[in-house]
Amino acid sequence: MSNATVEQPSKPSPDSGSGTGRRGHTSLPVIAASSLAGTAVEWYDFFLYGTAAALVFPALFFPDSDPLMGTVLAFATYAVGFVARPVGAVVLGHYGDRRGRRATLIASLLLMGVATFLIALLPTYGAIGITAPILLVLLRLVQGFALGGEWGGAVLLVSEHGDSKRRAFFASWPNVGPPLGNLMAAGVLALLGATLSDDAFQSWGWRIAFALSALLVVIGLVLRLYVTETPMFEEAQKKADSAPKGLPAGVVIRKHWRMVLLGAATRFGENAGFYIYSLLVITYVTKMLELDKSVALTAVMIGQGVAVVAIPLIAILADRVGRRPVYLFASVATIVWAFVFFALLDTKNSGLIIVAVAGGLFIFAAFSAVIGAFFSELFPTEVRYSGVSLAYNLASVLAGSLAPIIAIWLYAKFDTGFAIAAYLAAMGVVSLVASLIAKETRETDLATVGRG
Repeated sequence: MSNATVEQPSKPSPDSGSGTGRRGHTSLPVIAASSLAGTAVEWYDFFLYGTAAALVFPALFFPDSDPLMGTVLAFATYAVGFVARPVGAVVLGHYGDRRGRRATLIASLLLMGVATFLIALLPTYGAIGITAPILLVLLRLVQGFALGGEWGGAVLLVSEHGDSKRRAFFASWPNVGPPLGNLMAAGVLALLGATLSDDAFQSWGWRIAFALSALLVVIGLVLRLYVTETPMFEEAQKKADSAPKGLPAGVVIRKHWRMVLLGAATRFGENAGFYIYSLLVITYVTKMLELDKSVALTAVMIGQGVAVVAIPLIAILADRVGRRPVYLFASVATIVWAFVFFALLDTKNSGLIIVAVAGGLFIFAAFSAVIGAFFSELFPTEVRYSGVSLAYNLASVLAGSLAPIIAIWLYAKFDTGFAIAAYLAAMGVVSLVASLIAKETRETDLATVGRG
């Protein structure tokens, strides 16, 4: 069997790839593309909100606040989505471990798409008063819940299909989803901002970007309906003693909590860095440096493009040298680049701002190249969905959700970007320590994790 096809321990049923009676795809490139498409759509939705929180929502949903406080409140509703992610990780992780990876991924995609489309229809504060931000928060909670179960399933859909020698490469494709989704979100908003007047963009133009989610969800669903369930999950389901006693999340917390904490800690530099490089930078450039929003959006789009290309390429290296060396490089680079990043931004030079963002997102790409494979290699099959989802989303809550808020608070207190740089460097130190503690997992057999 060629490396491009899946080495399956058991043959899937003819219609295991869909409810239509058609045989699902078992080619790893097709499965990787399906995982990428779904994560890109969901992250488009998630980051579209974050970009709008920086550019649009303060005036539309928090008009009684001063500009900086309005931005803080908008980012606070953004952070609410992260609070819901561990809940989504537990609930959707449970179904992913009990009912299957594929069906759970379809459900998470539908939830995210519906919530984002409803945001496009949401009346503003001027129309319905305090009800507007309340509804915004509720829809953000649904977004966060859906995203809490997305990444783990997308990674496992690829990792559990086979090809252990190129596991990092194929498992890295779902991680291309965040920068690709952010690239699409920033690109759509930039296009709308360039073709519409400021009044039109603030009034109704931003809604178009959210409404486009419906089309993207249809594309993602079509791809996910025609892939098979992972053979490793199906094999585990056949074993009478494979089902965990109690909730899968409970088993993970009782028996594998060290792996959850270790995995989460390795992401601190990556997660905090990503939101500073791709979201906080928009606020920093437009409000602190008082430059046009096109400067920030252009830098973010170029930086995300760098990440999209770099992630699978660095993953190829990770399959050869291991996960740990790449983690160590990315952690040290985060500590150093944190200060370089803000020094470049403060020049107010458009070219150097692009270099700052592109460099930061290249470092993010190094982390992302190994996270999928590494997390999959930490947990046994019967609780793997819950395990990777909890570890991934714990870092998102502790590092990613707070990063924009802490960064704005630090700037307001110290009036310098280097205060934010010190915070980001500290997140890099957490990742560095976790990477030094972690064992190399490149040779791990996923079928035997937790058996020894």
